[in-house]
Amino acid sequence: MGVSHNPIVDRGATKGSFDLSDHPMPNGREEAWRFTPLGRLRSVLDERPAEGHLEWSTSALPDGVELVELSSSDARARTVEPPVDRAAALAVALSGGATLLRIPDRLVVTEPITIRLHGTGQDVRGHLLVEAGAESVASVVLERTGSATYSELVSVRVGDQAALDIAFLQLWDDGAVHAGHIAALVGRDARLRTFTVTFGGESVRLVQTVGYAGPGGSADLFGLYFADAGQHFEHRSFIDHTEPNCRSNAMFKGALQGAGARTVWVGDVLIRPEATGTSTYEVNRNLILSDGARADSIPNLEIETGEIVGAGHASATGRFDDEQMFYLRARGIPEDEARRLVVRGFFAAVIHEIGVASVEQTLNDAIERELEKNMAVIAGSAS
Repeated sequence: MGVSHNPIVDRGATKGSFDLSDHPMPNGREEAWRFTPLGRLRSVLDERPAEGHLEWSTSALPDGVELVELSSSDARARTVEPPVDRAAALAVALSGGATLLRIPDRLVVTEPITIRLHGTGQDVRGHLLVEAGAESVASVVLERTGSATYSELVSVRVGDQAALDIAFLQLWDDGAVHAGHIAALVGRDARLRTFTVTFGGESVRLVQTVGYAGPGGSADLFGLYFADAGQHFEHRSFIDHTEPNCRSNAMFKGALQGAGARTVWVGDVLIRPEATGTSTYEVNRNLILSDGARADSIPNLEIETGEIVGAGHASATGRFDDEQMFYLRARGIPEDEARRLVVRGFFAAVIHEIGVASVEQTLNDAIERELEKNMAVIAGSAS
């Protein structure tokens, strides 16, 4: 296991681009790719046509909410930020168009809008746009299952004074490979909450960027991941504070078990000179459940103005809390059940934030399955 820290990277100089020539094949020596197993992601980094599509199913759409097919040119024009890496740039170039989920101005949606995308083993490229109109309120759930080699660009636009919750659930089968860029733009006095959950796939690499289109914007980025033996999950976020009186918060928690389980979290926050009155905090916690697992945790914070409300970050990686285990065992709780309770408690605060009962139950069930199939490994490592 391990916790890593690196010098501040000048993310302000990093620009996205739709031009593939601006995204050459990485060699692993680049800062953005040094933790990534490029051999596993070769299929989403090679320039080759997509074989098919993910199978879509949606909940009943509320009146006024639309799913619209866009041409490639229209989709690029509406995307809030161009791709920041090769996988996402290829997804746009080869997807042949995009799908737009549009929530109109001032619409309040009381039930979550659920989109399920199921892979059947094909090589798939995707481009999705989510637009929440001014003063709208909505929750969106994007659930990925099955198996695929999948790269994507997701554009999220939150209109002025709107409130959008959006969950990205990676519940892939073990052989899936997934890489993508989730780009969000938060309007004036708007609120965005994202939940990025990765419990499946052989290798998943997701980059999330957040920008602000006006003062008073708020962004909360929550993340959960649970890696088994041989799985590699990588989550990167960049929050770019360019407007005054905005806030951001990032909280990612992960558990790892089994030989070769590997997770990477990189959290970058940039507060530019004009972003006075900013408040930001990011935290990453990792729970190592067995020998042979490794977690890299890299928070970066760059501040270019002294006129802020507050800024900070925290990072920790460790094993079970011995005091918690002693407390539970002393009250007659069997060791296996005590371990389950500790892991459930570790994830509980983030899961509770989602606020969608069906999603919370899905994630609790997924955690239970992970613990059940590997409890012998965990107990053996702790003995």
